[in-house]
Amino acid sequence: MTATYTFDVFSSLDGFASYDNADWGPYWGKHGPEFIERRIAQYDEEQRMVFGADTFRLMMQMIGSSKISAEELDPVNGRMRPMPTTVVSSTLEGPFDWPDATVVTGDAVELITRLKEESDVPLRSHGSLSLNRALMAAGLVDRVQITIFPVIAGQTGVEPIFQNAADFDLELLETHTFDGRTQELIYHPTLHS
Repeated sequence: MTATYTFDVFSSLDGFASYDNADWGPYWGKHGPEFIERRIAQYDEEQRMVFGADTFRLMMQMIGSSKISAEELDPVNGRMRPMPTTVVSSTLEGPFDWPDATVVTGDAVELITRLKEESDVPLRSHGSLSLNRALMAAGLVDRVQITIFPVIAGQTGVEPIFQNAADFDLELLETHTFDGRTQELIYHPTLHS
């Protein structure tokens, strides 16, 4: 049996994964207690994180040193950081100041195919857009979990999530609304033929 792989991404309504030179704040400043509770619950589940090199660098920068206790971090990142983590990269070399990170090199599709076959727990990749677009095209992503915050980042948005991605049909598996404004949509993607 293969492990389930979830591509988990935050988005503005207009499809940007992040923003530049803006004062939005974390989660575009639109998170609330229901959203935080949901994320904590998701990271309380046993799973392995998967990151590409750029996202892992950003996470190390944002979350900081492992000398900072989980209690000192925001509750979501405090739960994510100690999870077993696989980093797909040909440019990074450890060791890292991250509790349980392993760097793997080689073809991402082959590496994740093998990881899905060998893993005893589900796999979750937060962000890592180019990695996950390639894995989707290879049919390795079982679930796309997109959290849409109630903002349009037309002037400050960077990283269009599905820019240059293949075409996919999406089967809606779950939908949730948090704090009366933030949508979480979970889909099963299938290459459109």
